[in-house]
Amino acid sequence: MAIKVKLRTKAISGNRQSLYLDFYPAIPDPKTGKPTRREFLGLYLFDKAKNPFDKQHNKETQDIAESIRQKRENILNKPEIYSDFEKEQKRLKEQGEKCFVEYFKQLANKRKASNHDNWISAYHYLEKYTKGTLTFSALNERFCEDFKEYLLTSPSNRSSKTALSQNSAVSYFNKLKAAMKQAYKDGYLATNLNSKIETIKPAETQRNYLTLEELNSLVKTECTIPILKQAALFSALTGLRFSDIQKLLWSEIEYIEKQGYFIHFKQQKTKGVEVLPISEQAYSLLGELKEATDKVFKDLSYSAHINNHLFKWIIKAGITKDITFHCFRHTFATLQLSNGTDIYTVSKMLGHRELKTTQVYAKIVDQSKRDAANKIVLDFTK
Repeated sequence: MAIKVKLRTKAISGNRQSLYLDFYPAIPDPKTGKPTRREFLGLYLFDKAKNPFDKQHNKETQDIAESIRQKRENILNKPEIYSDFEKEQKRLKEQGEKCFVEYFKQLANKRKASNHDNWISAYHYLEKYTKGTLTFSALNERFCEDFKEYLLTSPSNRSSKTALSQNSAVSYFNKLKAAMKQAYKDGYLATNLNSKIETIKPAETQRNYLTLEELNSLVKTECTIPILKQAALFSALTGLRFSDIQKLLWSEIEYIEKQGYFIHFKQQKTKGVEVLPISEQAYSLLGELKEATDKVFKDLSYSAHINNHLFKWIIKAGITKDITFHCFRHTFATLQLSNGTDIYTVSKMLGHRELKTTQVYAKIVDQSKRDAANKIVLDFTK
């Protein structure tokens, strides 16, 4: 007669349910030899689980208990084949021995453009920390927390004398979380470990920008690379990133009667399709009209050499701020908000997916107003 094994619960303290196996007919107790109908598993479920953590605990515990139940029933009845559940457990065990670092590298290689570079950088830190030997089965919360600490204290791969920036650590750790999420979808991980791990909190970054007076100083100052000057001022007038300016084609420029000039383009960073109105001044920086397939800013490139010429141009104009090309995009956003353009419109013009990204500039404007208010100081001394 086949022995049936049922999984049952019994109420215990703390609003919990203890899990046990019910055998029918009774089996010999392995310790006393006496017939018994019960085997308590030392596992429990939360009664009436309400929050996501308790629900996740219940699901995982129920799966473990079911695995034990099936194994007991199989041993007692000596089956010749694996159950579907045991096959799945066997598959997960085999998958767990595979290399997560190599899997991460494969995910990185599927990415494109700047996102690919960021994934590859994250891969280098992961490979260095694990020496390339981390398996899926070794992935757990403790490892994630240790790797998080490693990123926050690690020197930069570019220079051993400087620490990895906090925001780079944020980005690289988020790549780990994304890879774990994908591994769960692909069946390499039994649980969604990503959902249990908190991200690194981003550091607030200083966003330098130029005043209108400083921009006009740059207009009047000669730059040794004219195309660089045109592109930088174009960024200040439109808010476009360097990558989007660099790839801009004449076919993406359009003039509509009584409406003005527009740019139709796909953002390099977010891949979002944008229609951006630009001023006549911005259009005048584009130079002579070329073929539709020609780049507007031909021969514009990004390099340390270009950055050096940008730095010299800034200094020559009498500006002492630490200004990079991206600061011209910050300048556009800050000047727009300072001159009364609503934050929703500025967000759309910058191509931000979320309004909170643009709110950083609103803080800058608020601080500028505070600084201006404090410039008028009366002398109340007698």
